[in-house]
Amino acid sequence: MSTELNEEQIQHILQGIKIPPQPQILVDIQMEQVMPDPDISRIAQLISQDVGLAGTVLKFVNSPMFGLSNKIASIAQAVSLLGLKSVVNIINGISIKGEMSDEHIVELTRFWDTANDISSISANIAKKIGYQSPDEAYLLGLFHNCGIPLMIQRFPNYLQVVEEAYSHADIRITETENERLNTNHAVVGYYTAKSWNLPKHLCEAIAEHHSAERIFGDRESRNPEKKTILAVLKISEHICGNFHVLGRQSVDHEWNRIQKDVLEFVGLTNYDVDEMKESFSEMGVSVSNYR
Repeated sequence: MSTELNEEQIQHILQGIKIPPQPQILVDIQMEQVMPDPDISRIAQLISQDVGLAGTVLKFVNSPMFGLSNKIASIAQAVSLLGLKSVVNIINGISIKGEMSDEHIVELTRFWDTANDISSISANIAKKIGYQSPDEAYLLGLFHNCGIPLMIQRFPNYLQVVEEAYSHADIRITETENERLNTNHAVVGYYTAKSWNLPKHLCEAIAEHHSAERIFGDRESRNPEKKTILAVLKISEHICGNFHVLGRQSVDHEWNRIQKDVLEFVGLTNYDVDEMKESFSEMGVSVSNYR
């Protein structure tokens, strides 16, 4: 049974939401909501393709007013619990806050271009290796870089710093950001995810997604779930060419450092990764031809 949210509740929870939704996704949702018989499952599907919208919906459904005993990590379930009217009100509230200049839209395109593909591939890989929650793998793929739009808004030179960070063969991406900007997108993403009331282990995975060398180098770790979901993410990032789209590099230096440990942990090989690339490409997902 859905709980209808009033305007005051929506405005209160929307405070602090700074990640703008993709303009085209908003248009598609608005077109669906004015149909004579709006399809809530279609709206949920559209929401699940956008970082800002998905995070906001999860923030609402995981807020204290719902009193749920467990955190929701499924967009479809969240939309069903909220109900169509509340979801439409939330989207309309974000639309007002999400007005952007053309320049800002262009800057965010590289971020949007990778988020949806990485999330879809993460869910598919999770199913392939038997991970217990493909929905959580999808969310991590969608949200792991949620700090990037906030960094773009805060630092005019952020994308140039990202390109420099991805160019180093032996330095973690977040270390370069820390040196240049005194913070990094993983830390900002962690606090953003926490403000969205995401499950704790997903927030931690966002914080640590550029610390794979340390995490997989720790053979004594007793948290195989974290390693598994991070392995899924790092494979997905490589397949989608995050290093090329965001970093403007032709070599995935981070993957070269971690691939042996990551693949060994989940029981895959480079041949499996190449097969997945071909399979996803046939499905119409954008994959990288770089190494």
